[in-house]
Amino acid sequence: MNQLDALKQFTTVVADTGDFKQIAQFQPTDATTNPSLILKAVQMPVYRSLLDETLAQHPKAALDETIDRLLVRFGVELLSLLPGRVSTEVDARLSFDTDATLARARRITQLYQAQGIDTEKRVLIKIAATWEGIQAAAVLEREGIHTNLTLLFAFAQAVACAQAGVKLISPFVGRIYDWHKKAAGAAWNEAERAGANDPGVQSVRQIYNYYKQHGVATEVMGASFRNIGQITALAGCDLLTIAPELLAQLQAQTAPLSASLSVAQAQATPIERLTLNEAQFRFALNEDAMASDKLAEGIRAFCADARKLDALMQA
Repeated sequence: MNQLDALKQFTTVVADTGDFKQIAQFQPTDATTNPSLILKAVQMPVYRSLLDETLAQHPKAALDETIDRLLVRFGVELLSLLPGRVSTEVDARLSFDTDATLARARRITQLYQAQGIDTEKRVLIKIAATWEGIQAAAVLEREGIHTNLTLLFAFAQAVACAQAGVKLISPFVGRIYDWHKKAAGAAWNEAERAGANDPGVQSVRQIYNYYKQHGVATEVMGASFRNIGQITALAGCDLLTIAPELLAQLQAQTAPLSASLSVAQAQATPIERLTLNEAQFRFALNEDAMASDKLAEGIRAFCADARKLDALMQA
């Protein structure tokens, strides 16, 4: 058995791509997209027709509506190849505007429904895990619109998402690793900080253990991986969203793989149940230099790609 098939015994495997023609060979359950992945896809000749058709079918639509229609078009194509769900992201430029996030999330949901998609079972709305985004997610969940809170780096973000009752969170393993490696500089020891000692892996494990220990229903989906060692160290996590190149590497490996995370091991070390108000959340995030740096950087990067997608559509 290869490691990808072995991983599927413990964890729901999710493809992290907008390139739906790569999906079939890996047979993931779900798929996630983001502005960067969609921008990359629409610049490939094989997907250019989706952009052209969206523009042709809605020539008088506002730019933001056209973008949402394009995102949904990709999502529908992905869903045709998957048994599970697709995550579609709200414009990152709305990350600090609860009302605007709500409006866009509702429109994306309605666009999926117009295509005959059962959104309650098959669509997750991705929202940046800012305080404003988490509050929007709480409202959407009460409306039956399920959410995936992304750009999650801090334990405080995970606690607030649990309070909000969000469906799923995406803690970013690789970007946490990147920050710590850069901060350590020449002192970084790759071998010593690999596997279970990887700071990104440790962050997800802490969140997973907290959720399972306190019966939090929110699903944990590790994301943003740099190597397959990070992935195998999180075998047993609820979900892992993995880029196609790493899925291929897992498929090529045949070394034995066992679960590293489980509900049983989550009970081993008691963790206090926390409740955070807005001030406490913002202070905790501010105290975490890695998380505040990477959250801001991630939003900026997604905003930059959203602007590039805007320009491509306008051109």
